[in-house]
Amino acid sequence: MPEWPEMENYRIQLAARIAGQPVTGVQVTREKSINVMPEQFAAELVGRTVWYVERRGKFLLFHLDNGKRLLLHLMLDGLIQFKPAAEKPERSVQVTIGFPKGELRFIGLRLGYIHILTAKEVDAQLQALGPDPFDRRLTLERFKQLFAGKRAALKSALVDQHVIAGIGNCYADEIAFAAGVRPDIRIPSLEAADWERLYKAMREVLHDALSAGGYMELPLDSDDTLTGGYNERCLVYDRGGEPCLRCNGTIVQSEASSRKIFFCPACQKER
Repeated sequence: MPEWPEMENYRIQLAARIAGQPVTGVQVTREKSINVMPEQFAAELVGRTVWYVERRGKFLLFHLDNGKRLLLHLMLDGLIQFKPAAEKPERSVQVTIGFPKGELRFIGLRLGYIHILTAKEVDAQLQALGPDPFDRRLTLERFKQLFAGKRAALKSALVDQHVIAGIGNCYADEIAFAAGVRPDIRIPSLEAADWERLYKAMREVLHDALSAGGYMELPLDSDDTLTGGYNERCLVYDRGGEPCLRCNGTIVQSEASSRKIFFCPACQKER
């Protein structure tokens, strides 16, 4: 699933390609991916200009010149491509939005969606989201307070979008590894030094992943040489049975609260 680095990477690249550009056409091949009839969806978009692209957690918001928003969530397997209209898609495309320089194609929106909403509707839908990992108001103390009273495993809390918005399965494991704690440790067992390392690790891991284009390997277009570069740099996620790059031990794949977890028993001691 695309997480904070993947969606921020998309936001930055899409802003450079479509901000200030008018919508020239719309094609919907899966009606369940949108929230209105295809004819209304097209009528609402064609001729409108995308002013800018915003991200909130794992959501992207396309701000239109009439004040409305396109709210996108890619869910488990959604992807985005920006391709010339003449280039045939290699995968099934659920929604296509045309611009003067190419087509914005939303792929794999069988669970994901792109809805056209008013600003108030967007705010109501996203009001329960937790703070962004890089919110300037998210100090170490505030970070610790977000987990207060929780007794779940660390990973379950890190991926809870009501706690912090944007972290998912991959980066929760990577953050726990960087902080030297196991993803299945219970929140009450964490000590002050653990919280300090987790807070620092969260920002460092997400920043590094963004700089490498995230871990999902589907370039936005032919000029995109960044997207997916972090996949080979993951230290524990999806590496069960492989040697730890830090200590040469063996990465373990296990399960906590019905979620897969990956960790190094030598680097992340159990308490």
